[in-house]
Amino acid sequence: MILQADITSLISNFLPLALIIAVMYFFFIRPQAKKQKAQVSFNNSLEKGMKVVTASGIIGTITKMDENIVTLQISQKGFVEVIRSTVSQEMTDSLPK
Repeated sequence: MILQADITSLISNFLPLALIIAVMYFFFIRPQAKKQKAQVSFNNSLEKGMKVVTASGIIGTITKMDENIVTLQISQKGFVEVIRSTVSQEMTDSLPK
């Protein structure tokens, strides 16, 4: 038979752990999942002619798109092929229009 003191002791032992897990979820896991969802949405909306920045800092205009490869024009005659997922939304937002 479990006594009232045992239940109170059990709750007081697990309450701090539950609070830590809740804080980690709301401050770390949830925002990261939201950010990742927005990045995937952005990558799916890429179109030819958009001026973008890769995660490594290469600025260019999309000239050709395959399923997973994006070709960027970085200069008059310079083209670079990059993986579609490396195009960064945060840096694209900071480009001058």
